[in-house]
Amino acid sequence: MSTKCGNCGPGYSTPLEAMKGPREEIVYLPCIYRNTGTEAPDYLATVDVDPKSPQYCQVIHRLPMPNLKDELHHSGWNTCSSCFGDSTKSRTKLVLPSLISSRIYVVDVGSEPRAPKLHKVIEPKDIHAKCELAFLHTSHCLASGEVMISSLGDVKGNGKGGFVLLDGETFEVKGTWERPGGAAPLGYDFWYQPRHNVMISTEWAAPNVLRDGFNPADVEAGLYGSHLYVWDWQRHEIVQTLSLKDGLIPLEIRFLHNPDAAQGFVGCALSSTIQRFYKNEGGTWSVEKVIQVPPKKVKGWLLPEMPGLITDILLSLDDRFLYFSNWLHGDLRQYDISDPQRPRLTGQLFLGGSIVKGGPVQVLEDQELKSQPEPLVVKGKRVAGGPQMIQLSLDGKRLYITTSLYSAWDKQFYPDLIREGSVMLQVDVDTVKGGLKLNPNFLVDFGKEPLGPALAHELRYPGGDCSSDIWI
Repeated sequence: MSTKCGNCGPGYSTPLEAMKGPREEIVYLPCIYRNTGTEAPDYLATVDVDPKSPQYCQVIHRLPMPNLKDELHHSGWNTCSSCFGDSTKSRTKLVLPSLISSRIYVVDVGSEPRAPKLHKVIEPKDIHAKCELAFLHTSHCLASGEVMISSLGDVKGNGKGGFVLLDGETFEVKGTWERPGGAAPLGYDFWYQPRHNVMISTEWAAPNVLRDGFNPADVEAGLYGSHLYVWDWQRHEIVQTLSLKDGLIPLEIRFLHNPDAAQGFVGCALSSTIQRFYKNEGGTWSVEKVIQVPPKKVKGWLLPEMPGLITDILLSLDDRFLYFSNWLHGDLRQYDISDPQRPRLTGQLFLGGSIVKGGPVQVLEDQELKSQPEPLVVKGKRVAGGPQMIQLSLDGKRLYITTSLYSAWDKQFYPDLIREGSVMLQVDVDTVKGGLKLNPNFLVDFGKEPLGPALAHELRYPGGDCSSDIWI
């Protein structure tokens, strides 16, 4: 699954080399049962995405975890392209932190890629004792060979944006990456860029605020995040806090893949904006809004205005296109970012969402659409929910989408998703002029899973992908 050469480690030497990598044949994605009514553990699904395979579009393996209600969410690798220069490293383990239980599962995907097996379980008490952190989110491998995982809170569910450090070989908990007492007030995602001695982290909300659902009063009370934290990569400490104007709930953050680049983008969910962050000549960092998705005035919904709710963003490996999903409005978007200060919309596709015709929501005023979009039916299945997690093929030509955000919010905003399960879809991308087209022959229906409808979340390719690999 990785480039083979004399003394190379995992992954690829550069992002552009990664674009020449082999076509994806399988993907891994966690499937969640918490909040669905099914008393079964979350599991890691392996899906065949090879059009030449007789098992195309099928779940070919399921690895159940040994505990209930973990809420598997995002995943990362034991090692990746940041270790490309180290021939002793190989990408053989998938690291699965649990958002709610704070457990970390290490899965062996190297021995038999099509049938992963559990390698190690790191119990919450080990993390609590050594790090005083909990509610774990993003996992990134480091060039040191270590694995770093961000947290949303402390053991009691209060906000605490720190980072758990694991040994990349033994997966022992080493402690926190940040200096003692130096955690951010809130946490979520992070991305590092060593050539600029920087890491930037984002924030969602304290676990006690978001755990059981979304309450608009918590927004009014200022309990949701609106800042980016700039860290000195070598000193492991916050050097700047960026306040985001029109930037409520900054979630996924992506630097440009080019390791020389000193800029990137973050998707702000509730305000439905894309913010560009960049380094100034003096070495400090700034942020500016570059995309605004206007809210829609509606009737029959939680609030009189419905935000797009940007929940996931991606950059193509050549740093030409930005993709993001509006989970509530239901559209997937592609922007040309050749000029990062002025993104240009080049593709848009509605894949379900809350404003489809015939649903409970009536749109009263819409700055973008002339009519409510049609419900999405793929291979006879009406798609519940909206586009959420996205993953782009290495060559940039295929985009995979799942529809679950987080079980407690799924249950609140898309009850049908709980009853019918989420889906995985695939969109064909025009990488020359821009443009998106749904593949009508691709559907993985997690509503038909053996133990009942499941909520499928983040997608990973065995050979690495746009959101798990960082080049140094």
